[in-house]
This record gives sequence, C-alpha cells and structure tokens, in this order.
Amino acid sequence: MAMLAYHASHEQFAPSHLVKMVIEAEKAGFEAIHSSDHFHPWSKNQGHSGFSFSWLGAAMQATTLPFSVICAPGQRYHPAIVAQAAATLSEMFPGRFTLELGSGEALNELITGKSWPAKRIRNDRLLECATIIRRLLNGEQVTYHGHVDIKEAKLYTLPEKQPALFCAAISEQTSDWAHSWADGLITTGGDKESTQKKISAFRKGSDKQIFIQVSFCFANDREEAIDEAYHQWRSNLLPSEKLSDLGSTEQFDDAAKDISRDEVAEKVKIITSVPELMDWIAPYQELKVDRVILHNIHRKQEGFIEAFRRK
Repeated sequence: MAMLAYHASHEQFAPSHLVKMVIEAEKAGFEAIHSSDHFHPWSKNQGHSGFSFSWLGAAMQATTLPFSVICAPGQRYHPAIVAQAAATLSEMFPGRFTLELGSGEALNELITGKSWPAKRIRNDRLLECATIIRRLLNGEQVTYHGHVDIKEAKLYTLPEKQPALFCAAISEQTSDWAHSWADGLITTGGDKESTQKKISAFRKGSDKQIFIQVSFCFANDREEAIDEAYHQWRSNLLPSEKLSDLGSTEQFDDAAKDISRDEVAEKVKIITSVPELMDWIAPYQELKVDRVILHNIHRKQEGFIEAFRRK
C-alpha cells in the first residue's frame, strides 16, 4: 500500500501555521509530509511564500515522519546550495529526507533578472545540476562549467546516507528522460491510463520509487468546496505551458480572470468525505506507487485533518 502524505502548501499558508498542521497531520495518521517551494504564489488570493528549506528544519524537528520537497536548481538556487541544504537536513534527520528536482517555473526563477530558457535547455540544466548535487553528496570536490558554473566546491558536512534524488515530471516524455539519472519520480495524478504510461516510461521494469501528488478541495458542503477552489486554485487551471512560463503573480491572476466557477467545479476534484477521497485515489494504489501526496486546497486545513484522523 502506498504511504499517504500530507502536502504543506507554502503558497497558501504561513510557515508557522504549516508547522502546526504537519504536527496535527502526524497525529491524524498521515505517514509522510511533502513540501512545495515557491518564491511567489500563483495568486494574490493564496498570499504566502515561505522559504521551504528554513521551514523544513523546524517541521522535521517537530515530527518523526519522512519529508520530501520539490525545488528547481540552476537559476534561483545554485546546485551547490541545494546540495548543502539536502546534506544538512539528511545529517540531522537520517533517512527522512527526499529531494525532488524540477526544471522550474518562471514565476519563481525570473527574480534573478535572467532570461527564461526554453524547456529543452531547462532540462539540460536540470541534469547538470542533479549531477553536481549527487557528486557533492558523494563527497567529491566539484568544478564544472556549463549552464551552471561551480569551482572547487566540496561539502564538509555529509550525511551517513545520501538522500534520494527524484525528478519532478508531468509528461511521459520527461518521465522517460528521467529514468537514466533519477532515483525516483514525482508526478501529478490524472486518469489511470496516462498515469500508468508515465510510471512505465520512468520505471522501465525497475522498482524505482514513484510519488503521485493529487490536488482536491475538501469540505463537508460541496458548494463551500467549490467556492474555496475558485478562490484559491483557478489560476492553477491554466495550460501547463503558461504555468511554466508566466512570470509574475499578477500575470497569473490576469490570465485566470475569465475562468468561471463552473469551470473550476468541473476541473477541480471536489471531495466531501474521506471515504470518497479513498475511493478516488484507489487506482493509484493499484499502480503500485510508493506515496500518494494529498493536497487539500481549502484554506481550512484543520477540518480535513480531523476528518482524516476519524477515518
């Protein structure tokens, strides 16, 4: 059975509140925690953007669960700093940390003042960064010049066991590409057939780990859940290329202004009970994934966590 993970959404909540929520999530029976990593939220309505690596130290100290975080090295983050952060967390919390690497979104990366590369170049840069991070975690001194530059870098504090390096991918093509270098894959949920294709493209008969993240809006009242989804998540219904390439929170809000409440109700999964949630995610259990990450986009997380506890 896949572990069920609670998603800590830094775009929606203050870091101090999220520490409280992961403590309650552990008490409620969640088996893992997943953290987002943003510099800007997707909408002003979301209204937050805490620094994940600062938060992780506090949250992991306050709980005993395994954690994972998704981040994009290469532009906003130099890979040496990502490696140092991963090594530090893994040294303090042995065996509890997984690092998920993605090619990034302009929303977060354009703060550097540099141009936004095409997807092919971002993937090339991601592979360079993943290789650098792995070499640093192996204790090597690294010098490299390419899409990123690094000179004579060496980590002096290393964990006894390296954290797993996952690739974040939403397409079958990227999943296939990631097989050669990633220890595992994190991807988004969808219909069973398309999800299976991504899993098969990545695993290629191996037993590499798969994490699936699903987003939904949970409330006892369906209309309340739709209202919350419309307020918090309509900008996330934009096409994937816009999600990657729009450069500011204001651009996201402007691009999403014509998305209707009815469209949100159709495209965002609305959940009104935990049994309904369990039935919805059952196909992922059949696909033998290792972790299903549950992201309730409602601003009132306490009700969902309590309902999960009573399941």
